[in-house]
Amino acid sequence: MAKRPARSRPPDEAPEPAPGLFDALPAPAPAREPGERPPEPASREPRPEPAPPPLFTVGQLSSAIHQRLNELGRVRVEGEVSQRKRTASGHVYFDLKDPGAKLACKIWQSKAAQILRFELVEGAQVIAWGRLDVYAPQGSYSLIVDRLEARGVGALLAELERRKAELKARGWFERKRALPAMPRCIGLVTSRDGAALRDFLRTRSLRWPGYPVRLCHTPVQGPGAAESIAAALRALEASGVDLIVLARGGGSLEDLWAFNELAVAEAIWAMRVPVVTGIGHESDVTVADFVADRRAHTPTDAAQSVIPDRAELDARVARLGHYLVEAMERQMTARGERLERARGRPVLRDAAWILAQRRRALLEGHSRLDAALRGALARRAEKAARAATRLERRSPRVELARRERILVGARARLGAAALRALVGREGELAAKARTLQAVSPLAVLGRGFSLTRPLGGGPAVRDAAALAPGDVLETELARGSFVARVESVRSPAENGGSEGKADA
Repeated sequence: MAKRPARSRPPDEAPEPAPGLFDALPAPAPAREPGERPPEPASREPRPEPAPPPLFTVGQLSSAIHQRLNELGRVRVEGEVSQRKRTASGHVYFDLKDPGAKLACKIWQSKAAQILRFELVEGAQVIAWGRLDVYAPQGSYSLIVDRLEARGVGALLAELERRKAELKARGWFERKRALPAMPRCIGLVTSRDGAALRDFLRTRSLRWPGYPVRLCHTPVQGPGAAESIAAALRALEASGVDLIVLARGGGSLEDLWAFNELAVAEAIWAMRVPVVTGIGHESDVTVADFVADRRAHTPTDAAQSVIPDRAELDARVARLGHYLVEAMERQMTARGERLERARGRPVLRDAAWILAQRRRALLEGHSRLDAALRGALARRAEKAARAATRLERRSPRVELARRERILVGARARLGAAALRALVGREGELAAKARTLQAVSPLAVLGRGFSLTRPLGGGPAVRDAAALAPGDVLETELARGSFVARVESVRSPAENGGSEGKADA
């Protein structure tokens, strides 16, 4: 459609600003009460024609929208992450959506490391901070994100985590069966209209053209897809395939949700043959991947893991054939050399050589044995002579004579020592007798002293005060003793300061 020319204006007249997209609308006329007459016009002059709406070019309108969006400033938007992707340049693109709308979001490569402080996964509920921007060439607007806050996982992601935890508790993630190296027929469950089938068949053409693959078509997304996938798995198992591949191209969490359904997980768990999954891209992980016996990153990777490489097998067979030929040639050469060596041996030329060789060996052995026996006897005789000499030196007769000499010498030394001891003891006894005689009470008595004690025994009387008239005392002299009775007792004062005496 051709653009209409803009209205001309005088060159000196300032351009009238065009109303923006978000300018306020004119206020409506106040409502009239029922029966009220409309106001009379101010004049009966004819009303002028209303001015036409402002005319914009597309660029002017985009600029006006951009200006109005800038006036909103920095905004916060909450929603569920969808369609996340990262370009080769490092920019991150994703959508924020809720049940009624969707908003495109961008994170520039220069701020991606700073903003993405947690993993931005499909279905995550986040709050995005940023400014709205208009991309005029495509007539679209988006949010330039400068901050992200995790708000919690979305409903789908929460359901996925709950289901994963439930199936893990059942032990469905633990079974990993080995894949057959050369399956007779491979079953493929996917959509015949999807890119996964083309990728799988292209990989088959590269690895082994015409390898037996049995396809079971099924929708891979949308209502009823999970039940259809489970039925396709059971049908392929009943057809007698050795291996089943469940494949699908990439997509959002919602697109891949059929592979998170319990019906698909139960069908995979019930399979008697191994199941390989190749769903989405490398970052896409579904419940079916955990239950399967092996997870491939993509449908192409799944085909590479189950279809043998014919070129590699041919090369391996050729290598093994060369190894076999070389091994046979080495064996034949070794056997020929061994036969030549055996042909040159004397035993094969003359059988009598064996007897002569054994006779020489027997004679040499006899000589060695005789020499060894004579040497052993000589060593034993020498050892016996040394033992006899030692025995003679240790004979009881020699020992008795030596002990007798020791005894005679000891007897003489003992007699002399005893005599010396008796003489010494005798001198000591005489000295002690003289000392004892000097201090003996008998010697004291011999010098005129006497010993008085109570009759019948007791300590000697040393103090007259210990006596009383009538006490019977026994006095011992140097020769004999007598008994006396105490008549009176005198104190030392009465005796003129001398010791008290008792009158007998």
